[in-house]
Amino acid sequence: MTAPDPSPVQRIPALDALRGLAVIGIVGMNALAFALPSPAYYNPLSFGGVGAADYWVWLGSFVFIEDKFRTLFAMLFGVGCLILLEKGGARPWRAHYARMIVLFVIGIVHATLLASNDVLRAYALAGLALPLLAGLSARALVSVGVGLVVVHMALGLTAFGSAMTDFYQHQSGTDALLFVERQFGRDPAAIAALLEQGREGLGERIMRRGLGIPSQLLALLASLPLNLAAIALGMGLWKGGMLKGEWRTFHLQRLAGLAALVALPALLALAAWLVDEGFPAALAGPVALVISAPFDTLLGVAYAALAMAFLGHDSGFARRLAMVGRLSLTNYLMTSVILAAIFAPWGLGLFGEVTRWQAFALGLVPVAAMLAWSPLWVERLGQGPFERLWRAGARALSYSREA
Repeated sequence: MTAPDPSPVQRIPALDALRGLAVIGIVGMNALAFALPSPAYYNPLSFGGVGAADYWVWLGSFVFIEDKFRTLFAMLFGVGCLILLEKGGARPWRAHYARMIVLFVIGIVHATLLASNDVLRAYALAGLALPLLAGLSARALVSVGVGLVVVHMALGLTAFGSAMTDFYQHQSGTDALLFVERQFGRDPAAIAALLEQGREGLGERIMRRGLGIPSQLLALLASLPLNLAAIALGMGLWKGGMLKGEWRTFHLQRLAGLAALVALPALLALAAWLVDEGFPAALAGPVALVISAPFDTLLGVAYAALAMAFLGHDSGFARRLAMVGRLSLTNYLMTSVILAAIFAPWGLGLFGEVTRWQAFALGLVPVAAMLAWSPLWVERLGQGPFERLWRAGARALSYSREA
């Protein structure tokens, strides 16, 4: 994600292109969140998986997309924050906290009106910890990132341990199993309730999600270790020179190859485990949210290395991706507007009416839109509208606090 203040130093084309790749990749999963009941996001048998194409889309998403591009987005958020802090200026930490507050407000509005899976709120909360990280070396930041992934896994396996144990002990009807079945399974009553909820009017949605903000904060806190891990990794790779474009292509390719060599077999093995067990809710949730986390992170790093190796060249496609990346916040939010126009009841109303592969294909609409409009906007107007809003809001808040 691009930080709100424009930098006076020369831009790094590959880094902008990587931002563009990240915001495009997120669409692949966001389309499913807008189109299908929430358990189907993790479990293809919950809803919308009726044919071979749907299962192939699930497999491709699980292995190559789910949480990989979220990792990239969070890494680049950390880089953007660090660049601004390195620029210094008067009261840099006050300005940073003002940016985090404004970003959190933008995220709350986004989650209430459009996307309940908004990531901006989590990034803003994680950004509050940056004073503890910004002064660390590249190696220390990478170590912190690895440690936070371990913390995430430990907390997650503790939370899901009872359900996994009950499943393998062939128990039924326990509280743990009932909970995961509602969240990640095929419970007919839960799916019916979610379908009805997804077809509510805009006013009803605002009221329900507005009242649910306190409970959302608990979920956001649970996501902090993993999001902060990606942020720390991004900061470490910036300080280490990789995301500055200082590494040789050979070293970038070697890092990408080693990371993929570990991540891809593990992710394919996890996918095979879920298929072999029949996608039980007691495994679908823990695998997607917890067990796959280190491999998702590794593959995200591999994508970053490949992008820095090959997207710095002066090609038309790389330039277009860089334009998308320079408007990453605007494109992230506008993607939700387009997806809501397709799936929400105040739009075309296709929520719950499409299969998994159809939802994924419809996600190409916002991708095409951002590829088309981003170069036109940047060439004529420069900074995006929501980047300007973020910058202006942060400046106003910072000035008000000084007064």
